Amino acid sequence: MAHSSKSAAFLVETRIRDAIAGDVRALYELGVAYSTGSGGTPVDLVEAHKWFNLAALNGMDLAQECRADIAEDMTAREIAEAQRQARAWLAEISPASRAA
Repeated sequence: MAHSSKSAAFLVETRIRDAIAGDVRALYELGVAYSTGSGGTPVDLVEAHKWFNLAALNGMDLAQECRADIAEDMTAREIAEAQRQARAWLAEISPASRAA
């Protein structure tokens, strides 16, 4: 179990680092990880929707499809929370990308 949580943390950490650097595929891969539990990542549809939403905003059509698919299993409140988290993430990384 500890190995699984370490690999999940590594997966998320590296993908977030790649996403901050502008890798749209990393945003999508985070959505996949949270929607399927791959790599030992806990299934979290709010997190998955957030990452798919961010990838979709960056032009990835597949992420739009995945976001719509998982939204069918979410409440309106969960979707609103995922959207809030996506906006917060964008606001957080925006100063970093301007400084780079």
